[in-house]
Amino acid sequence: SFALNTCKRPVQTQSLARRRLRRCGSATLELALTLVILLNVTYGAIEFGQYFYVKNQLQGAAREGARAGVTSGSVNADVTNAVSNVMTVAGMSGSHYTTTISPSDVSSVAAGTAVTVTVSVTWGNVMMKYRPFSFIGTNKVVSGVAVMRHE
Repeated sequence: SFALNTCKRPVQTQSLARRRLRRCGSATLELALTLVILLNVTYGAIEFGQYFYVKNQLQGAAREGARAGVTSGSVNADVTNAVSNVMTVAGMSGSHYTTTISPSDVSSVAAGTAVTVTVSVTWGNVMMKYRPFSFIGTNKVVSGVAVMRHE
């Protein structure tokens, strides 16, 4: 019977051992360089995804505020309450956002007049738990705008 003994290794020459050691060192260097690029791309994608999520929530809050402001008999408090409700549901109630309404008093607007609601926040005030590289500057203003005609 023929048995193959795989536990024994062949004796290596000195030059073969050096070549394997160099290969191991170059593999570590390649991993380090590649990992830096991969982490930057990953964290950048996470931060930009968060940016577009915030932008979408601000746009939705502005739309709901405009919808509340265009009905007959509405007042500015209806607009700010509608925006506040959406921002609370989105988890951004503590983000120090600002709501701008144009014209400044929706209760005295004639039918057919455009009502514009803008909800904006500074990126540094957005409640984010994890921002490893801060690709987007903290002074960047993110805003959502909605325009509807008054009924």
